[in-house]
Amino acid sequence: MAVRRSLVVRMQIDGVRDTLKAFDLLPKNAADALRDASLDLASKLAVKAAADLAAHGGPQGRLVAQTVKARRDRVPVVEAGGTRRLGRHRAPAYGLVFASVFGMTRRSGWYASPRYGGQTGTQYREHRGTNAYAFFPVIEREQREISRAWHAAADRVVREFAEGGDL
Repeated sequence: MAVRRSLVVRMQIDGVRDTLKAFDLLPKNAADALRDASLDLASKLAVKAAADLAAHGGPQGRLVAQTVKARRDRVPVVEAGGTRRLGRHRAPAYGLVFASVFGMTRRSGWYASPRYGGQTGTQYREHRGTNAYAFFPVIEREQREISRAWHAAADRVVREFAEGGDL
């Protein structure tokens, strides 16, 4: 089984299952139009999430912010991380994403070597459990607006299909 190398956030939207089930009854081009609308919403959210990560994710957050992108799906999806190598030490993005978003209680990578054992500095901010420093607060703040816009886009796609029969 492949190991997930990125942080993927699918938006939580009320009534999404019923809406997607209804889209299964429509032609494929209706689902494609919904995917395009979702990608547009996710792209706008990805820009905001990357800016927040760069501003509030610490030094590593500025590196990880370069990897934030929208993915094409029937609901808006934002992804951060991946296997791309970042920074001076060429660390893979997936190794930095969780620590820059949530913090860390220990050292990792080159800073975990015995050479730095006596140092009092920390590599990342203190781990606060599920309370993120960056990235997630923006997504949670935008949740209601994204949900409203996604439903409006789904309604528009259905209406266009009903009126013209083809998108």
